[in-house]
Amino acid sequence: MSLRDAALSFGGRTLWEGLDLDILPGEFFAVLGPNGSGKTSFLKVLLGLQPLDAGTATIDGGPVTRGSRALGYIPQQKSFPPETPLRARDLVGLGVDGHRWGLRLRDRGYRGHVDRLLRDVGADSYADAPVGLLSGGEQQRLRAAQALATDPAVLLCDEPLLSLDLNHQQAVSSLINRQCHERNSAVVFVTHEINPVIDYVDRVLYLADGKFRVGSPAEVMTSEVLSELYGSPVEVLHSNGRIVVVGLPDATTHHHESA
Repeated sequence: MSLRDAALSFGGRTLWEGLDLDILPGEFFAVLGPNGSGKTSFLKVLLGLQPLDAGTATIDGGPVTRGSRALGYIPQQKSFPPETPLRARDLVGLGVDGHRWGLRLRDRGYRGHVDRLLRDVGADSYADAPVGLLSGGEQQRLRAAQALATDPAVLLCDEPLLSLDLNHQQAVSSLINRQCHERNSAVVFVTHEINPVIDYVDRVLYLADGKFRVGSPAEVMTSEVLSELYGSPVEVLHSNGRIVVVGLPDATTHHHESA
């Protein structure tokens, strides 16, 4: 996956410009930044939902296109209404053949594929349960299975751990990391908090105030770099393998952005 001289604005404000980036197969790549910095917009570009203002974006050797089978996508956790007329296996099955129109003739191969996906994410015990009656963590495992149905070359994750408890954060993070390193998918992981995935992350793109920095967590998550990006003093502390950032100008930076 590559971006060349990429630029994007939102509401007359430049989110980034001159971004050159290659994300390699088998790389776990995190995207961080405060509210409105363009994290979600970055994913929209890769999903083919948001055109760049300048530059190019390519995935798996070709231009970005909406609905590409080379992409898997795990959205933020949002609960289904209790009355949703879908079983867990039906939701996962949409990742297998949801791109097809008309009557679907599902054979044993289809069912076997869905069963394997459910088993891989630890959801086989509630495969036939209505999705609206499942917990947020159980639903998020199903979204992960759906996203992995095509064994995507690139897996895009939009705050997939938001609102999940620690156990479910660890389970979903581990699933994503396994897809990255065992199946050689490039993972683009948008998050407001790096600590739950710090052991998996290879590189970071940090967006702030129209500027950006790319590098390993050790290179980017420093007092010097973040202070430069924000234009004001920021202190980064490292304790027991965790990163604590003190003095961010945006007091709401722990919330999800809309840009």
